[in-house]
Amino acid sequence: MNFGGSIFLIAVGLILALAVNISVSGVDLQLVGWILAAVGALGLLVSLALYWRRRAVVVEPPPVTPDDYPPRY
Repeated sequence: MNFGGSIFLIAVGLILALAVNISVSGVDLQLVGWILAAVGALGLLVSLALYWRRRAVVVEPPPVTPDDYPPRY
């Protein structure tokens, strides 16, 4: 899940949890909304963690040339 999907789930979940007053038999829309918002928030945290992990810079040592060795006597 990427940033857009996570934000979409959070938005839909909060709309269902806070703004919808429709009652459907057998389904608690407020609970479904809170679950979607929680899954979206968890997905956003995982996406951020993976993004920062991927952005790590690895510095390679410079190549060794024959001039870098000490002289032989």
